[in-house]
Amino acid sequence: MEQYISEQFKVTFKPMANSGAVIEGERYRISFLTSRLIRLEYEENGCFEDHASQAFWYREQEVPALKIKETEDIIEASTEHLRLRYVKNQPFSVDTLSIELKYSCKIWRYGTEEGQNLKGTARTLDEVNGMLQLEKGLMSRDGYVIIDDSKSLVFNESGWLQPRTASGVDCYFFGYGTDFKGCLKDYAKVSGKTPLIPRFALGNWWSRYWRYSDEELLKLMTRFETEEIPLSVCIIDMDWHQVAIDPKYGSGWTGYSWNRDLFKNPTQFLKQLHDKKLKTSLNLHPADGIRGHEDCYKDVAEFMGVNVEEEQAVQFDISNPKFMKAYFEKVHHPMEADGVDFWWIDWQQGQNSSMKGLDPLFFLNHLHYLDLGRDQSKRGFTFSRWPGLGGHRYPIGFSGDTIVTWESLQYQPYFTATAANVGYGWWSHDIGGHMQGLDDSELYARWVQYGVFSPINRLHTSSGIFNRREPWKHSHEAFKTAKQYLNLRHQLVPYLYSMAWRNEQEGLPLVTPLYYDHPHEQKAYDYKNEYYFGSELLVAPHLTKRSNVTNRSYTEVWLPSGEYFNFFTGEPYKGNNIYPMYGKLEEMPVFAKAGAIIPLAKHDDNSIENPAKMDILIFGKSQNSFNLYEDDGESRQYEQGAYAITTFAVDAKGNDLTFNILPVAGDVSVLPTQREYCLKFRGVSQEADIVVKINDEIIKAEASYDKVTSTLSVELPNYSYTDVVEVFITSEDLYGYHHDVNEAIIELVQDSTIPMTDKQKFEPYFYGILDENLTINERMIRTLAMPIHEEVKQAVLSILLKAKMDDEK
Repeated sequence: MEQYISEQFKVTFKPMANSGAVIEGERYRISFLTSRLIRLEYEENGCFEDHASQAFWYREQEVPALKIKETEDIIEASTEHLRLRYVKNQPFSVDTLSIELKYSCKIWRYGTEEGQNLKGTARTLDEVNGMLQLEKGLMSRDGYVIIDDSKSLVFNESGWLQPRTASGVDCYFFGYGTDFKGCLKDYAKVSGKTPLIPRFALGNWWSRYWRYSDEELLKLMTRFETEEIPLSVCIIDMDWHQVAIDPKYGSGWTGYSWNRDLFKNPTQFLKQLHDKKLKTSLNLHPADGIRGHEDCYKDVAEFMGVNVEEEQAVQFDISNPKFMKAYFEKVHHPMEADGVDFWWIDWQQGQNSSMKGLDPLFFLNHLHYLDLGRDQSKRGFTFSRWPGLGGHRYPIGFSGDTIVTWESLQYQPYFTATAANVGYGWWSHDIGGHMQGLDDSELYARWVQYGVFSPINRLHTSSGIFNRREPWKHSHEAFKTAKQYLNLRHQLVPYLYSMAWRNEQEGLPLVTPLYYDHPHEQKAYDYKNEYYFGSELLVAPHLTKRSNVTNRSYTEVWLPSGEYFNFFTGEPYKGNNIYPMYGKLEEMPVFAKAGAIIPLAKHDDNSIENPAKMDILIFGKSQNSFNLYEDDGESRQYEQGAYAITTFAVDAKGNDLTFNILPVAGDVSVLPTQREYCLKFRGVSQEADIVVKINDEIIKAEASYDKVTSTLSVELPNYSYTDVVEVFITSEDLYGYHHDVNEAIIELVQDSTIPMTDKQKFEPYFYGILDENLTINERMIRTLAMPIHEEVKQAVLSILLKAKMDDEK
């Protein structure tokens, strides 16, 4: 069968640990893959597994500094971080094998499970309403994690999966303490990188389970253009193929032949989508194989040697290289030539196959990913469910058919951030939910907000004439909010793509839990729905329905130590504090760290290409740099150096701020011929002096100020990629943000839905609260005594509390 395995599937593995890192005896083998990651094998017959497993491909790593002390019976081996003790040739047990974490003095003994595992992710959220049990992660508050790899399959020399020959113990000890980022970095070394995803994946996706015709879907795409809502991907669910087939063939769930009643000329239709700057994907349910009604049946059947005249079905067999060769070359490649950009693998048929231990989902993801990237013109890419450890190598993930409820939305931020604990950073959720539940414009708007600040933003719903995900079909307020955020998503693409590159280089996903940066802060574990969104932003989305009293959503936000700014308004926040946040529908708690630099695109269509016009959003009060990564967005040429990096740097001390743009490094041919920058300094005061230098020469630059967002904008004229740009800003009070406390209180009470007669009763009390001659503490005391609805009172107190914190700076 080896002759049927195509070259793209022959991965170059490095499965054998460096001999200098291995301690081996008659029945045991211990491999120090890094100073904190150890492979532990025990096999009675001394036959160890030397092939790459599904999760671990690159065991050949640089040998860590290793000290070995050996007697006739005992081995003691130490690295910088770990100390191992083993009784030679004895089966692993509590008494024979232990590992000490040197910096914490914690000791693990074989057979004991860590009690505080921080969890990983799950195969699917299908039909889940709220929480579910997650799989084990690579990190634990115990400081160590054991991963049992004994039952996984292995890759042979041809790159095909096969059962193990060894049957003993094969496990991995991760002893990283609280260095969670270091754990992921080393895991990427031994398991393989998360590859750089195509740029188009980071825009807005449209996806609906609906029996669209070509005309109807193109009309919908045009409506998005008319409404000025950008998209980058248009998914076509399963009705693209024939569904109502002759019962003699079985179910219509699996299909590979276009429904010509709906799509009269598929090639032309796909070209029309591409002309609108949209990528597209077709939904697949491959379990039923290739049957007699399919357009490709004759070619596949003849290749497989089955009876064509009798229309004998070609059974789906993921373990058979010959079938998979036909599957790709005679079924998928022709449709890709017609314009299909990638495939949505909607595998729901279980975890069994003709090869014992082979879960079809894992191998489908593996093969589809490699096949799509079979030449330099496209990157590997697939859209499928989580297949287990090693699945991070096959982005992106489809999380399944969730229920349309607030509970589903409330779980997704934690679920997504926690997936980082197995390196899985590219979950795509059904934004808006898939089915059942209750259709609610407020829920829809909040879900869109979360989607914009999640890895992949894909609007989706199940079939049904009453289901709606089009923004304009919701309330005017929800439509306006959704449109604002969907446009923001496309503006964020340069930032997101730079984070995707960081993910490949450093193993760090776009979305990470707070405890990665604050492992010793209990609140970092308690505030489960807060997360870092790349290197510059912290997000704490509103996930609850608005109060019927205050007409606001409520979220309690913990900001770690440091200084922050409201991403949208520039309002400053002091870290190491808890803030009660009351938000209108259009508001979302997103915070930029002090010194944050966020590159934004300025497009007026569906384009997600490297932009000719950009805004650079800059926040002061600290020192920071940001690398804007750019390439052609889709091919594998970046692997040969076809990419460019622009470094931005900010240095803010007191009331002085300096911002620099360094000359572009790398291949400028991937960039637009010319680029215009508008530098937006958010959270600064209007009264500021500005000096702009290009190549050490002072130049005239247009400046403007937006009071609503506290943003000073500076237009850079005649910018060239070889230029050194320096911007100097100074003021007597550079961060003189003024939050009008009284106006905020009045607006809050005006928006509240308590009776006007009640408002009039406590109106006299408000004059005392609004008295600016009083201290904030005095105003808070008066608020507590006010005869007003408790929810309104607490909301007013939150405004005063923030003012009190500002005064204490």
